[in-house]
Amino acid sequence: MAEEDDGPPHAVRLAGTPEILPPELVAGVPVGVTVITGYLGAGKSTLVNYVLNGQHGKKIAVILNEFGEEIGVERAMINEGEGGALVEEWVELANGCVCCTVKHSLVQALEQLVQRKERLDHILLETTGLADPAPLVSILWLDDQLESEIRLDSIITVVDTKNLKLQIDRNSDSGSFPEAFLQIAFADVVILNKIDLISQESETKELDDLKMKISNINSLASVICTVRCKVDLDELFNREAYGSKRDNHLEELMEYSKSLSSRHDSGICTMSFCEPNPVDLNKVNKWLEDLLWEKKSSMDIYRCKGVLNMYNSDHIHTLQAVREVYEVVPAREWREKEKRMNKIVFIGRDLDLDALQDSFRGCQVTT
Repeated sequence: MAEEDDGPPHAVRLAGTPEILPPELVAGVPVGVTVITGYLGAGKSTLVNYVLNGQHGKKIAVILNEFGEEIGVERAMINEGEGGALVEEWVELANGCVCCTVKHSLVQALEQLVQRKERLDHILLETTGLADPAPLVSILWLDDQLESEIRLDSIITVVDTKNLKLQIDRNSDSGSFPEAFLQIAFADVVILNKIDLISQESETKELDDLKMKISNINSLASVICTVRCKVDLDELFNREAYGSKRDNHLEELMEYSKSLSSRHDSGICTMSFCEPNPVDLNKVNKWLEDLLWEKKSSMDIYRCKGVLNMYNSDHIHTLQAVREVYEVVPAREWREKEKRMNKIVFIGRDLDLDALQDSFRGCQVTT
């Protein structure tokens, strides 16, 4: 049976212009932004509606690419201004969340949000028909205007469980791959939605197979199984997937281990390597620029995460990259009995682990 959305959330038009606080009063802990991806029918709208309707006690702003009937917020609330210019309005919902549509400047909408009088707990950004969320990452992650007020928290991909299985089966013997694989590759969390539509007799095996396939594509992503996208919001928000300071992310990376059936894969997959010798920061930056900017190989790298043993430094350095955007920053100090190492995890297409590892060795400091 096809999934149906709940009734529309009760919307109340905001009276007048929201009170804007001066920047010095807004400063503090940045508000987390979670990006929702997923193709039509996967359940993105159901998840957004769940947030907008839920009595969760959180004040969450939801930004939509466009309002649709499935969200239940009327298009009439978005008015045309002089000369046909779009005027965006924030709509306050019964549970305290706020919602708006964005047709032009996402940065402007985010700036308006963080300057509102009411402190937000989180911002949810729903995308429509966006296969590659990397351009959004470059805005949300390292934008100079926003980085002190908001932080990119995570990317969530909603997947139709039954449809994903059909796509995997259909593409298993071909050189192509479903576009859903690309969204999974960028995800920090994958929601396997509509698991109730899988045959009960084979549910456990099919779910295990799908989880394994997702892990092969992106073994860094958490997988959550849901019916109608009903999920504990604490599992989705404040994951700090792009934070360099959070210890549990460092531990996960340092303990990360994945056995490889091949050191070269023409599909989308996860690969990693470990090297013990300290590296030079300038050489690492040059290596990343050659890999991500100059693209001096046939590899298509979507994401990259790692911990680095930097020469002449007592601090672990963390590496994060999404497409061409990357960052290498110091985190906590190495602990006394901790084994210093470089460990890097790659997610991409047509990866060649030997080529990656050999080129990285050129960053090592020889004494």
